[in-house]
Amino acid sequence: MPKTDASKKHSGKAASKKQSKKAAAAVEATAALAAAPESAAPQLSFDTLCIQGGYDPKVSEPRILPIVQSTTYKYDDIDHVNRIMTLQAFGHKYSRTSNPTVAGFEARMNLLEGGAAAVATASGQAANLLAVISIVRAGDHILSASQLYGGTFTLFNSTLKKFGIETSFFDPNAPQAEIEKLIRPETRLIFGETIGNPGLAILDFDKLAGIAKKHGIPFIVDNSLATAWLCQPFKHGANIVTYSATKYIDGHATSIGGAVIDGGNFDWTNGKFPDFTTPDPTYNGVIYTESFPQTAFLIKARAQFLRDFGGCLSPMNAFLFNMGLETLHLRMPRHGDNAHALADFLEKHPSVAWINYPGLNATGKKHIEKYFRHKNGSGILTFGIKGGLDAVRRFVKRLKVAALVVHIADARTGVLHPATSTHAQLNEEQCLAAGITPDMIRVSVGTEDIADLIADFDQALNAA
Repeated sequence: MPKTDASKKHSGKAASKKQSKKAAAAVEATAALAAAPESAAPQLSFDTLCIQGGYDPKVSEPRILPIVQSTTYKYDDIDHVNRIMTLQAFGHKYSRTSNPTVAGFEARMNLLEGGAAAVATASGQAANLLAVISIVRAGDHILSASQLYGGTFTLFNSTLKKFGIETSFFDPNAPQAEIEKLIRPETRLIFGETIGNPGLAILDFDKLAGIAKKHGIPFIVDNSLATAWLCQPFKHGANIVTYSATKYIDGHATSIGGAVIDGGNFDWTNGKFPDFTTPDPTYNGVIYTESFPQTAFLIKARAQFLRDFGGCLSPMNAFLFNMGLETLHLRMPRHGDNAHALADFLEKHPSVAWINYPGLNATGKKHIEKYFRHKNGSGILTFGIKGGLDAVRRFVKRLKVAALVVHIADARTGVLHPATSTHAQLNEEQCLAAGITPDMIRVSVGTEDIADLIADFDQALNAA
């Protein structure tokens, strides 16, 4: 007897569910690539997790996470390879999508943030792109804080626009009602930096998380300048956290990389995100929200876009980041103490026109007390020199301990003039919206002796 249209439809749904379940059976193990492993001591402190989290060697295995510098993995038969390639079994198939050393770094990052799973990327830019492009498609809209790293602003304001994705920017200190006016029917996410680079505004998490929840969209936070030592965004309503691991995670200016952590706390089935709730034909029709109800976002990001875009982290850099994490809890207090002391000195210097450090202004202090785990404003400050751009040039040339570098958040103190470097592509209005003035100098305060830093800045300012 021929099938009716209704029976065909029912049969198709059943087949789709069967395919989805088949694909999900061993794809669950893919989540293990990014999820924290079970630990015999799950209640370890943050400091101990920095050193030992994410890697649990067995008897006679290396005590230190080893560098698996290999593109390739061995299997016993073609059926096993087929199951891995079609997401029916777990295994590292190719180091573009997973690698044992990278997986160890991912697991530690995930543990420190308190997320559900993590994926590492080739850079912080790759992390932000992976996080956003896994959610939006042509015709969608992003709502972002205006105080952003220059590369992220360009990604949102220019590059994504070429692919039919528009972004509206808001002042992170604006009232909730003013920000909500920018929400459109096609808005699919809110993005911000815990500490804006270089404007240094600290996000009001409650305000932005409230907007995101009200409108059924995820809240993505770049936590690079705070790190989980200072702030854990998932505790304040964030759904996805991104990192430029190049910054404090590395801490030594040796490696470029990034990470995306899934909080596992967003409902992708609310009707706005069909890519999560319909079969993926590239993986036997797996439906991410059915197969991975807690880590649908992260598994989709790894399985689709890390696979297709190829922005993977190298094993060597993963090893170095893992080493950097071992001292994160020791370095961050020193960065913050030095930055606060230098800010206090600059605030009183006659050649300084203004100073901005989160621990010095009322709004920054309020948000630090509310959202940060430690009363520390991190290691970045900005200030202006009297005398304009010529004075800036003279000041930079006279520095001896600090150096002019296009980088922040490592052990060595560095300075930069954002208006002519990281944000040179912005017009004057965009610079002001990002918190950048023509006389601004950004200082990444290192872990050197604070007396040496103050003496260096004093002599350079006097010469300027």
